Amino acid sequence: MNNTNENVIDTPSWLPSWLETLWHLLANYPALLALVVVLAGFLLAFLIRRFILFWGLRVSHKTNTALLADLVRIGGHVAAIAIGYISLVTALHVLSLSAYITSLIVKILLSLLILQLMRAALNASRIALEMLGKVRDRFAIVEERTLPLFDLMMTVLIVAIGSYSMLQVWDIDATAWLASAGVLGIAVGFAARDTLANLFAGFFIIADAPYKLGDYIVLDSGERGEVTKVGIRSTRLLTRDDVEVTIPNSVIANSKIVNESGGRWVKYRIRIKVGVAYGSDVKKVVTVLEDVASEHSYVCKQPAPRVRMRGFGDSSLDFELLCWIEYPVQRGLVTHELYMKIYNALNSNNIEIPFPQRDLWVRKMPGSDSTE
Repeated sequence: MNNTNENVIDTPSWLPSWLETLWHLLANYPALLALVVVLAGFLLAFLIRRFILFWGLRVSHKTNTALLADLVRIGGHVAAIAIGYISLVTALHVLSLSAYITSLIVKILLSLLILQLMRAALNASRIALEMLGKVRDRFAIVEERTLPLFDLMMTVLIVAIGSYSMLQVWDIDATAWLASAGVLGIAVGFAARDTLANLFAGFFIIADAPYKLGDYIVLDSGERGEVTKVGIRSTRLLTRDDVEVTIPNSVIANSKIVNESGGRWVKYRIRIKVGVAYGSDVKKVVTVLEDVASEHSYVCKQPAPRVRMRGFGDSSLDFELLCWIEYPVQRGLVTHELYMKIYNALNSNNIEIPFPQRDLWVRKMPGSDSTE
């Protein structure tokens, strides 16, 4: 029998010498050798991933950083995917398929690998931005309000690199695509002016930061609520009625915004208007109102509550109680409770709360010729 060397599989240069004998033995059975290569590659990927997770998670536990642990898991996953891909490509070459089929399968596998790497890179970039945002002494520019902007930039960059790599894998000339994208971009720009306006307004809002997540804002159109999401296209407010209001950023960018959580602190000042009857002891009124506010658990001790007399009304002496609460969301409840306590306190101290009265003079009774 005449032996030929046409189907002899070359020994890989990276293969250790102690495995060359086993390689030559299995080379006579390409399918079995390919299976062994895949299994060996997957086993190595599993071991490498376990090694990275073991030591990486130990380091992250010492630093007590949950985000670092997430990055370690992503790194272990990427390493396992890369080794698994190498084993599959090696197995394909062991099978000695036609060049066209081998190239096609390799391109498909490489495309899947790029997609997996893009996904891992997107997750890793978000985690890395959160980590940088917590190191404010070194990376003050990366903070909660700017995270959406940097997240968008990283997403665009990763998707652009991944798309370009995908085109290169399939031997597609990217120059023609870029030229077409330029013409298409002009057409889309005219067709999506409102969307682009919201997009650019979102960038300016994130950069200028007139508000941040958790702030209570009031728009000139009357909407008031807590900022729950600052997106690139819109901002979402959650009202006290548990209704979510979505407002395009282009509208907010051209609106007057009152940030109740702004200023030196998040605290919010409420004003309670109180009228008492003429002849009341004004010093006693001030003391009663200040005591009511000071005893309330939600009213801040610093700055201390204070009372100001605002003027002489038609039927009352007008006072105003000024006090601070920790969060704007407490405004409605605290105002309600203060009004009730003030009413009871004024009654307990015999301080009259006046109401408008009118005297009616009858110049002539019906059916009578004389004036009474």
